[in-house]
Amino acid sequence: MRQAVSLLSRSPRARTALRVLGAVLLLFVGLDHYYEYSAHSYSVIPTIGTLFLLNFISATAIGLLLLLPLERVTPRFGPLAVRAAAVGGFAVAASSLIALLVSEQTKLFGFMESNYRPAIVVAIASEAAAALVLALVAISTLESGASAQVHGAANERAPRPPNEQRVGPGGRPAPRT
Repeated sequence: MRQAVSLLSRSPRARTALRVLGAVLLLFVGLDHYYEYSAHSYSVIPTIGTLFLLNFISATAIGLLLLLPLERVTPRFGPLAVRAAAVGGFAVAASSLIALLVSEQTKLFGFMESNYRPAIVVAIASEAAAALVLALVAISTLESGASAQVHGAANERAPRPPNEQRVGPGGRPAPRT
């Protein structure tokens, strides 16, 4: 696990691919909840219907946020925004999975799933995959953020090579800073 995170923190392409995969999985989780809400009449179940609609809205918003180039839009806060979105997406997927597993065993807000029909199996698989991938995204942003801060700070303070001359006004060498 440590090696996978280390590889992700060093490879921007792998981090981007993992982030896109997590976003797509989270969008699928949201769409699955909307499908159940509209096509299987979950909308008429008190509390559960509202929660399904809220899951769709939150998963869609966070999934789309993860697809935005946040590092380019806000260079200073981009990595923090990606980390926050990944943690939020993880929370949506994991809480959906936990709620589904609880509703299989006992009543949840007066509602209980009756069997493992194909839609339930798809929901369990997609929610588990989204939670796992988004947890990796969040962890990899921690590793890459720390690495960038250490290397960035070192590069900012690095002295110029001695043979590099800066030219000031009038063609005279400028004082070193």
